[in-house]
Amino acid sequence: MAANAQQSAIAPEITTATAARVEAQPRGDTPVQMAQADAKEATDTPRVDSAPAASAGPVLPSQPLTEFILYEFLMAEIAGQRGDLPFAADAYVDLAKRTRDPRIARRATEIAVAARMNSAAVDAARIWNETEPGSNRSLQALAGLLIASGRFDEALPHLRKLIAASDADPGEHFTQLSRSLANVPDKQGALRLVQQLAADYPKFTLAHLAVAQAAANAGDEATALAEVRRARDLRPESESAALMEAQVMQRHSNAEALQVLRKYLDTYPGSREVRLGYARVLVAEKRFGEARTEFQRLVAAFPENTEVIYAVALLSLQLNDYAMAESSLKRLLDLDFRDQDLVKLYLGQIAEEQKRLPEALDWYKSVEQGPQYLVARIRSAQIIAKQGSMDDARAWLQSSDVTDSTQRVQLVLAEAQLLRDSGQTKPAFDLVGEALQRLPDNPELLYDYAMLAERIERIDLLESSLRRLIVLRPDNAHAYNALGYSLADRNQRLPEARELIEKALQLAPEDAFIVDSMGWVLFRQGSLDEAVRYLKRAYSARPDPEIAAHLAEVLWTMGDKPEAERVLKETEDKNPGNETLMKTLKRLNP
Repeated sequence: MAANAQQSAIAPEITTATAARVEAQPRGDTPVQMAQADAKEATDTPRVDSAPAASAGPVLPSQPLTEFILYEFLMAEIAGQRGDLPFAADAYVDLAKRTRDPRIARRATEIAVAARMNSAAVDAARIWNETEPGSNRSLQALAGLLIASGRFDEALPHLRKLIAASDADPGEHFTQLSRSLANVPDKQGALRLVQQLAADYPKFTLAHLAVAQAAANAGDEATALAEVRRARDLRPESESAALMEAQVMQRHSNAEALQVLRKYLDTYPGSREVRLGYARVLVAEKRFGEARTEFQRLVAAFPENTEVIYAVALLSLQLNDYAMAESSLKRLLDLDFRDQDLVKLYLGQIAEEQKRLPEALDWYKSVEQGPQYLVARIRSAQIIAKQGSMDDARAWLQSSDVTDSTQRVQLVLAEAQLLRDSGQTKPAFDLVGEALQRLPDNPELLYDYAMLAERIERIDLLESSLRRLIVLRPDNAHAYNALGYSLADRNQRLPEARELIEKALQLAPEDAFIVDSMGWVLFRQGSLDEAVRYLKRAYSARPDPEIAAHLAEVLWTMGDKPEAERVLKETEDKNPGNETLMKTLKRLNP
């Protein structure tokens, strides 16, 4: 099945006045983020001087301003100004190697990070650290970049030095390290790194928790449980340790996780975070009555705590308990919660779910500029369209106050969806096509254009767009799936269709739509027994009408008409009037 999920563009827009003023990322907790932020705090333009700096700090090299150095420096600056960060990074790293000036090395690190050139960034950070050996910032930048490159053995001595040299609690470094390692591909390597570091700090709870987290990420649950229990032995009152033990236990059994949390609460009944965790697991276990009791207890114990009320609101939404969710969210507005717009967005969604469309529209329109603005504008337009005014809905989207190209793409896609939903497929296709002329390699536009091309039977454009997307994003499972499914559905080039879908399945093995596509291409190839296994798996994971239609057709072809009719009826009861189901039933049983 051609999945509808969209992928956001990865590369941010870089706007620079000069390479020396590259926008730094906001200071974060991870070493890589620290590398970016620390580099940004360097002098805006490194001076190339013939005398050491008079102020306190590292001893700077005597640096004659040769023609070559001046030329390379200007080339790097001009490249940065023009947005050619890879060239600027190469030039700055070369300049850092030649001058051994920590200021230039620091700037080279910053620009290489911004250009996503990790190897060059490591080279620059290493020079920065060597020429400014007393700087924790250079040490953290180097360690963080080595971690990001998966060079854990090289990072180890730098991390040891960083932890030992710091005045902070060593345990805090382990917390930060866990965040840095959370998304690295080599989970086993990350676990070995944390174990080696933690071995020097056997009495620190957070060191054991860092090992436990790394082990859990690596799938080593025995090590994770052993380490988290050592942490709990050191600090029985630790909320983090109790929650992590429950998290590991929950992978196998909600009941065991509840037992861990309940036992902790018996000893420490005032623990806010553990009680919240307990309530969440109760929801997961579908023990809704007990979960509501915990919500009420939390709100009674922390009536002014906005984080507690917010958590209760979200859990109530999970339970479809709109009354409690709505009262909690409105309470947050009264208490001046940190993200008022997010609260308004949720209130709009609750009103929309209950068909109170004018009220929902008011909530969405009250959302101001910020992270929730674009979502609120799109939801508003959808309601305006539902109320019968497509022109007003489109005008509302077009008048949105955005300047970022990524946001503009989202608005185009939202407008195209409005047109598509109203049956205006060709205008939607033309709209996305016009946007592609401005941004020809935008992955989201390419995918949507391909899906619209299929609807107007422009299979040539569907294929060319998806193949271009695969070149740009070779890990985009939905691109392979959409192309493979399109071929299979038309009973064309079936070996190629299967190969494409198999690639998609490798990239996203649990995606129900891709599993469905695999079943469908097997059906087209005549492998009915294998096809039905895939389709039943897809339907079990997601009883979508199109998946149900495919499963029913295969069952019908195999002679199991009662089961095919049961699947269609079961799905039609949940999706009354669904066009795909009705067409399938009519075709199978005219």
